[in-house]
Amino acid sequence: MNIENDVIDNLADLERFLVLVEKGGLGLEGVAGVGMATSNADGRHFVAVFGDNHKLLLGRWVTPEIFETGQDMVKNGVKPKH
Repeated sequence: MNIENDVIDNLADLERFLVLVEKGGLGLEGVAGVGMATSNADGRHFVAVFGDNHKLLLGRWVTPEIFETGQDMVKNGVKPKH
């Protein structure tokens, strides 16, 4: 599993991460989607960047609060600022 040790603990950081993924700023190839997930090993939550066949390309740990409050942002994408 390719999960960075950085923990996203606020919605602004989650938004920045999602925008970086969307705009290709992380250099990932073959991104098929993003979702929230839970590790089977220890129950920790993370935001996952998936490639083809649901292969995990990159993940970032998130706090339980961000797992709950950030799900809509991950599901619906980041809304552009006016």
